[in-house]
Amino acid sequence: MSRVTRGFKARRRRNKVLKLAKGFRGGKSRLFRTATEAVDRALCYSYRDRRTKKRDFRRLWIIRISAAAKTNGTNYSRLISGLKNSEIELDRKVLSNLAIVDPNAFSQVVKATGLQSA
Repeated sequence: MSRVTRGFKARRRRNKVLKLAKGFRGGKSRLFRTATEAVDRALCYSYRDRRTKKRDFRRLWIIRISAAAKTNGTNYSRLISGLKNSEIELDRKVLSNLAIVDPNAFSQVVKATGLQSA
């Protein structure tokens, strides 16, 4: 009597995991058991980090806006408050890009908020 290898369905399931493990180093890409552990962990990290990425980018944009605001004689909180009061609807991503790519335009935005630049 021979052992049962579970055939087509099991092979399809294993191949699905091994396909996800492609590019992993060593046995993690070739051995089913270690590949399963590595893939499960990788999927957890990717789910978590898709959310973390949003936080990290917002933090980066705020740091850039704050630095640009200081060069224009104000600070981040006053600038954001001034934008809201002036009803200028630019989000942090756009403001950050503006501060890097076109500092003169950023200065014009600061002046439009009613804050005096230094």
